[in-house]
Amino acid sequence: MGTIKTTNIEPIADNGTVTLGSSGDTFTVPSGVTVNMSSATQTGVGGANTPSFHIRKSSNQTGLSSGGWTKITFDDEVFDTDNAFASDKFTAPSDGKYFFTSAAKINDGGTNTLVGSGMRFTINGAIAAEEIHFMVNGSNSAEGKSVTAVLNLTASQYVEVYAYAQDNGGAACSITGGNDRDTFFMGFKLIG
Repeated sequence: MGTIKTTNIEPIADNGTVTLGSSGDTFTVPSGVTVNMSSATQTGVGGANTPSFHIRKSSNQTGLSSGGWTKITFDDEVFDTDNAFASDKFTAPSDGKYFFTSAAKINDGGTNTLVGSGMRFTINGAIAAEEIHFMVNGSNSAEGKSVTAVLNLTASQYVEVYAYAQDNGGAACSITGGNDRDTFFMGFKLIG
């Protein structure tokens, strides 16, 4: 075994290919060595944060039972790289950790007395992450809510989004849809 010291390696032919090693070989980059590929065209390195998706509501969702959790329906697909979102849920195509975020504008029942609102993620129907807020000394006509989480999923597990609304008078509440800022659900698989 020996050491080759040089400052430049190029293929014999212009625009040719240089191959390092063969199948089964390992190349080790020691600690402290910097590999600068900032100007290079990189292929086959790193990874992609896929599957990834972004879904939103195109119209309002009414009939949210006051004091209860209601599944949010989504009908406007911005993108879905692996067709993993269908029937208002994301189904993991492979094992791994996934980042999810969702937000909704939750409205009272028309009485200006929304006293509580929240959002949650469920995995196969079981609560996985939740954010809820109750207004102790007052009420609103609407409140923006969000929930964000990294969830560890196995292939075929599914994630759904639920909203909580409580109207002080018990009236049915609603969720605003219609643009990207009101109600959405998005996520992607983490590299690693």
